[in-house]
Amino acid sequence: MSSVRVIGLISGTSADAIEAVVCHIDGAPPRLDLKVLAARSAPIPLELQRRIHAAATIEGSDVEAICLLDVEIAEAFAETAIAVVKEMGLSIEHIDLIGSHGQTIWHAVRDDGSVAGSLQIGNGARVAERTGVTTISDLRSRDIAAGGQGAPIVAYVDWLLSRHETAYRAVQNLGGIGNVAYLPPMTDPDTRPLAFDTGPANVLSDVLMTLLTDGLESFDRDGRTAASGTVDEEWVAELLALPYFERTPPKTTGRELFSPEMGSRLLETGRSRGRRDEDIVATVTAFSADSVADQYRRFLPIEPDEVIAAGGGTRNPVFMARLAAALPARTRVLTYEDLGYVSHQKEAMAVAVLAYETFHGRPGTAPEFTGVRHPVLMGAINPGPRMPGA
Repeated sequence: MSSVRVIGLISGTSADAIEAVVCHIDGAPPRLDLKVLAARSAPIPLELQRRIHAAATIEGSDVEAICLLDVEIAEAFAETAIAVVKEMGLSIEHIDLIGSHGQTIWHAVRDDGSVAGSLQIGNGARVAERTGVTTISDLRSRDIAAGGQGAPIVAYVDWLLSRHETAYRAVQNLGGIGNVAYLPPMTDPDTRPLAFDTGPANVLSDVLMTLLTDGLESFDRDGRTAASGTVDEEWVAELLALPYFERTPPKTTGRELFSPEMGSRLLETGRSRGRRDEDIVATVTAFSADSVADQYRRFLPIEPDEVIAAGGGTRNPVFMARLAAALPARTRVLTYEDLGYVSHQKEAMAVAVLAYETFHGRPGTAPEFTGVRHPVLMGAINPGPRMPGA
């Protein structure tokens, strides 16, 4: 089966919503044809979001809580898959395949920058059982087992969908954590592609907003709080001296470093510097945007002609304006919409593509993107009744 109708499911670092896309995918590398047929963003209830965030800390997690969340999140993912198909006027039986990333709880990075393991919960077997559709989950483990970082897993998909004939592109995801896929053009066979996590995107400002509003707001809606503050430029420079930014790719990070605890410390530090709460949000937003440009300057072999931004950060005009100002004047800042897609659907689309590749027995990773020793198939296959051989 080449042409497949596949659902991609993911909840990002912020754990604020389950993103689902229904895609029609056809073709094979180096070119795939992908069309988004439907999409749904299912908000995660605040109480569940708080339990997820607690489970993603050393202090707030325990084995029973994580085990029960694994089941609860899987049920929510399955319900979202069924709902998005129903909105199309179809039933789940019309779907050939589900790719389910789950919810990242922990990304274990050793002191030398290598990754020991990465834990995503949202049991794929339960999603397959609830939907009756073959589900491919646990998308990072095999890459890590083969010496990779297990991230950014979207980079190989960017390579398949977003290369340009002549332009050097940096496809920048702006979720909780930022990551870049650097894509030399098809006319340059000598420059190698590259991918890595650039650092925080929305995660720290999300923590600050949650703290400042007692949980009533989990993000800086339209960048309003940052827009009302003044950036402490000296403090931004200090934050850019963190050791992570000096580490050479391949590298990954997450809430284990850019954590709720770090957000709390930033709030305390800002107040001790005499800054208003709005100034602290403005400064952290500027730092997060500047970290992207900083990592480009340090590690990209040729400065990009275009930066293609995707993810929730594109909806924060303060973040986007700061990013554009920090990049070279010749670099055009575009969004995923300029490629004909929807920014906040990007990661769910990537999960759908990785599931499609695994279903066809093809690798979904490469050494240039995660540092893996050799290309590997991504994910565990949980067969549904319509899978060949099931």
